[in-house]
Amino acid sequence: MSGAVATGNMMAFQAKTKLDFDFRRRGIIIALMSGMFYGWYTAFMTLGMSTGTWVDWYGVNTAGLSAFAITYLLGALGAATTDTFSALWALGIATARGRIGDFLRCYKTRPGLIMAAAAIIGGPLASTAYVIGLQKAGSIIVPISALCPAIGAILGRFLFKQELNARMILGILICFIASCMIASTSLGGEAPEGLMVGLFFGFIAALGWGIEGCVCGYGTSMIDSEIGITIRQVTSGITNLIILVPLFGMMSNHDVSTFSMVQQSFFNGDSTLWFMIAGLSAYVTFMFWYKGNSMCGAALGMSCNGTFSFWGPFCCWLLLGVIFGLDGWTIPPVAWAAAVLMVVGIFVIAMNPMDLLKKKEDGHYEAA
Repeated sequence: MSGAVATGNMMAFQAKTKLDFDFRRRGIIIALMSGMFYGWYTAFMTLGMSTGTWVDWYGVNTAGLSAFAITYLLGALGAATTDTFSALWALGIATARGRIGDFLRCYKTRPGLIMAAAAIIGGPLASTAYVIGLQKAGSIIVPISALCPAIGAILGRFLFKQELNARMILGILICFIASCMIASTSLGGEAPEGLMVGLFFGFIAALGWGIEGCVCGYGTSMIDSEIGITIRQVTSGITNLIILVPLFGMMSNHDVSTFSMVQQSFFNGDSTLWFMIAGLSAYVTFMFWYKGNSMCGAALGMSCNGTFSFWGPFCCWLLLGVIFGLDGWTIPPVAWAAAVLMVVGIFVIAMNPMDLLKKKEDGHYEAA
């Protein structure tokens, strides 16, 4: 009788182990998909800012806009348009699923407010810096912005006393070597005129997203991922649209009607569709990021999402350069190599590579 019980317990343990492993494996796949969708979010947002009325704003005549407005106001407007469409997607999906009440209730809680505060850092500030970097230097800044896991690890050590061991420091070093490889392209004669400025804003985006990742760790541990992403996108869209865009409009020292520009950005037939697709991609990528993190762990999920350092340049090259034939989207070989190296560095930060080659006694692959 005792032997039968022991056999039953062993079979139950093995079944649970398999379920846990399958659950974690699905989480890894979802987190990897978040990196891919981030690449498409980048590509479609950039396409939207390369068509319709945006051609006039960025064109030779610049529609009468000052240099400040072209760099900062248009960057904020592009981020605001994408984030607002993403917020509308999030609200529409939450309403269709009968969860709009959960969203409203969670917004007023402490974790909800923390999530909103992190959204301001990662949305209006980091996203605008990301857009400015893209417009100045192209998709080459995407791997720079992918430094956010490395920055998050460093900030977590100082802000929350989280572990920062030798392996993680090695991963951070690999990431910075990759960043130096990308920056070295500025030494070539074919480098974009605003490359160094673009790389700087790419780093600012990485810093903002690194801070957001640290702060959101608290909020997402208490809020369902679907509600959390709705809070994030709504907060980011609103603050971008009603605070940052008007602020840059006033700072541009030019007779600029930001209200008119917002209308044109949202209702221009040539670019609106691309912004809508970019907004949906942004919603999906953050949703998959939060969901993947909850299934396979934040460290491994963050490293899987960090593969957008490859998907960003690839999707921009494919959509903008190959399909639409726009100039300036050819990626130097050194940047491709650096993007892959960045992915390696992110994985080293998140987990011990040796764990991929061995199983723990209980059958789990475990991130260190």
